[in-house]
Amino acid sequence: MFYRNTFSAFFGLMIAALPYFACKSVPKGPVEIPAGFDWQGHRGCRGLMPENSLPAFLKALEYPQVTTLELDLAVSSDRQLIVSHEPWFNPAICRLPGGDSIPRRDAEKYLIYQMKAADLRAYDCGSWGNARFPGQQKQATYKPTLREVVEAVRKQRPDIRWNIEIKSEAAWDGLRHPPVEEFAALVIAELRALGIDRYATVQSFDVRALQAMHKQAPDITLAYLIENIKGFDTNLDRLGFTPAIYSPYYLLVSKKLVRKCHAKGIKLIPWTVNEVKDMKGMIRLGVDGIITDYPDRIGGVGGK
Repeated sequence: MFYRNTFSAFFGLMIAALPYFACKSVPKGPVEIPAGFDWQGHRGCRGLMPENSLPAFLKALEYPQVTTLELDLAVSSDRQLIVSHEPWFNPAICRLPGGDSIPRRDAEKYLIYQMKAADLRAYDCGSWGNARFPGQQKQATYKPTLREVVEAVRKQRPDIRWNIEIKSEAAWDGLRHPPVEEFAALVIAELRALGIDRYATVQSFDVRALQAMHKQAPDITLAYLIENIKGFDTNLDRLGFTPAIYSPYYLLVSKKLVRKCHAKGIKLIPWTVNEVKDMKGMIRLGVDGIITDYPDRIGGVGGK
């Protein structure tokens, strides 16, 4: 998941977050974690290992509280589902075959949608670490297919759940990924082929992707990702149906929002909550799960 980091959007989110800061009262000691709480490892465990990589997903499994692995999808030219946050190679964390850096001005020239899945493996997206996560272990790794990740993970934890994001935008259709209806169809087909459709949630900021999923596979659980300040009712009207999960940036969460979601039978699972004090604050507000880069910090929340 991502947040578009413009000043106006950031300022709007800060204004929207004032109720959270004003009302939160977080105890210093452990809080009681509700039964069935959904702890999700964001991009595996981005705070600890290279994001969206096999090592990150396997590392996340070392924390027994983690019930769900969260990841993002792009599509290769041969229509393989590739686990990647961007539909290109991010120059901040990836290097070209041979080890040369990617000039920022050229980043979006290296589009996953224009490469075969086998060719993507030559790019290293782990050896240089991530400046935003200084504790992340540096390790050579590549962008895997969804199938590789699922097959590796279920050898260790066959009961794990999946939260899979369709990374799409209208302007990207046919250029950086297939038309959104085809993207959704590829995801549905692979989830069913892997036998995880009953254990997976598909999420997106793109209402078109969620609408396509809802039309093509109404049995698959959907989560509506939110990074705007338009409000719960406006966002649901825009989506056009009631999703199983409403998933906003955590600073947008309030008791009122939790009540509204639960009144409609919708679970509320915020992203991305990395500080223990904020995890405690979210639990006290009544959220149903938390997406975090740091599953190693979960133990500091409930004292276990």
